[in-house]
Amino acid sequence: MAAEPHNPKIDAIARDCIGRRVRTLGRVVTRIYDDALRPCGLTVGQLNILVAAAKMGLAQPAKVCKVLQMDASTLSRTIDRMKDNGWVEVVEGDDARAQPFRLTAAGRRMLDRAIPAWEAAQREARNLFGPEGEALLRKAAEALAKGPR
Repeated sequence: MAAEPHNPKIDAIARDCIGRRVRTLGRVVTRIYDDALRPCGLTVGQLNILVAAAKMGLAQPAKVCKVLQMDASTLSRTIDRMKDNGWVEVVEGDDARAQPFRLTAAGRRMLDRAIPAWEAAQREARNLFGPEGEALLRKAAEALAKGPR
């Protein structure tokens, strides 16, 4: 198939799409953290869930999804893998659908083991963005956490 002839709308998407830029940025940053955490047997997504569970004590899936901006099915699949690894345990409650979970001792050890790898990835990401880029990311994330205007 031949290249698309000049089309101003397609050119605008290729040049200006915020969605493409954010997805590319996300893939690059995720790769930095996942590469650093791989020797621990952990992904950055799993690390963030472990951190959420550590901070919350008893983590409610709906709250974790909101804080981490993930969908429930992704969280559920990840929690299942993390349970298999012994890092979290589901706590039985009144509503079986809610399935709150908490960090186990093995999960706490995994977090402790992952901290140096996270620190290395954090330095690499900071170097990539520089102080101005990091400040802009923090500002954007804080604005998004507040919700739509």
